[in-house]
This record gives sequence, structure tokens and C-alpha cells, in this order.
Amino acid sequence: MSWLRVLGLALVLALAVPARAQAPGEPGKFDFYVLALSWSPSFCETSGDKRNAEEQCRRGRPFSFVVHGLWPQYERGFPKNCVNPAPRIPDPLIRSMLELMPAYGLVIHEWRTHGTCSGLEPDKYFETVRRARERVVIPERFHRLADHTMVSPGEVEEAFLAANQGLKADMIAVTCDNRHLREVRICMSRDLAFHPCPEIDRRACRTPRVVMPPVRGG
Repeated sequence: MSWLRVLGLALVLALAVPARAQAPGEPGKFDFYVLALSWSPSFCETSGDKRNAEEQCRRGRPFSFVVHGLWPQYERGFPKNCVNPAPRIPDPLIRSMLELMPAYGLVIHEWRTHGTCSGLEPDKYFETVRRARERVVIPERFHRLADHTMVSPGEVEEAFLAANQGLKADMIAVTCDNRHLREVRICMSRDLAFHPCPEIDRRACRTPRVVMPPVRGG
């Protein structure tokens, strides 16, 4: 292989990896948070009978938007798994979060993958998760859906913008798969003020119409 070809391959590989993307990172060294709010009925409808979904999705648990996570971010990319092994979360702390993050496995995973990058101890991190969630008003129409509902991503975004003073279009992204609305992701500064995040906004759903399945048990 000629040196020109080697140089070209190295350049391609360098350009393919975004700066500071998905590296383990140093705890507490990040630029802002993303609060990810998952539409639980979509998760449940697409997870089938997977054991890791049973706790969240069994009948009689009428979850609508739930907290998927609070993720430390760089302006480009994000850290993850910043402490390995991650400090253990006390069981009472896990149970205290289940009203917002409705599965043991979800709470543990989010702490290991994202919480360890916050630079906070588990109790302070989950206190921050709770405060971030309290900062966001869920539009009334999404508190409980009785039927499968077709929406546009822009319609969902506009509802959140109208319900949350100070939230702007470059601070929020609605995500989807080919058919379902999946999440609303809201960017926040380290002190939990709404925060611009062009990279997150660029990854928003581009599908014209998606379905929001009804709230289970509702």
C-alpha cells in the first residue's frame, strides 16, 4: 500500500469520527444536558414481550411521557460510562425514581452510562433528574391518549414550545422510528435552563406523520 493511500485512509477515518463523540470522558466535564422524555406507549408497542420491558409495560400502568434519561453532552458528541465500575445505587434511591423512570433496569443503566459522567454522586444526580423533569410542562393533550393518534413531529414540538415559556425551537428535538413517535429531547444548561443545541436539533424526526399509541390502562 502506497504512503498516499495510507494517508488518504487515515484522513477518511479522522473525518468519520466526530470530535469528542461517545468517548468515556471525564466525570463532570461536559457542556449541557439533554432531558430525554420517552413516549412509553411507543416503547411498549415495539418491545413486544421482551423481559426488560415487562416492568414498564404491563397492563394497568398508565404511563405517558416518562424520563428515559438526563444525558451530559458536549457541543459535539457526548461522554458515556465515565466511571467503570460505576458506584452502586442504593435500592431505596432506585425505588424513589420509579414514578419517573418506570423500571429498575432503566434507572441502573442510565446511571452507569450517563449519570457517571455528571460528576455527581447518585443521590445528587437523580435529584437533578427530578428537578429537570419538574422544569418541563407536558402539554395537556399528551397526559392521556385513549386511541392511536397520528401527529406530525412539528405539531408535538409546537405543543411543547407553547407549554414551556423560554423553550425555543433550537432547544428541542422530537425523535421517531419509521412509524412511531419515540421521544422528545429537551436541552438544558448545567443549571437546568433551556439551552440551544443545534446538533441535537439536527437529529430530529423527518417523517411527516407518526403514530402515538394510546396510554396503557387508560
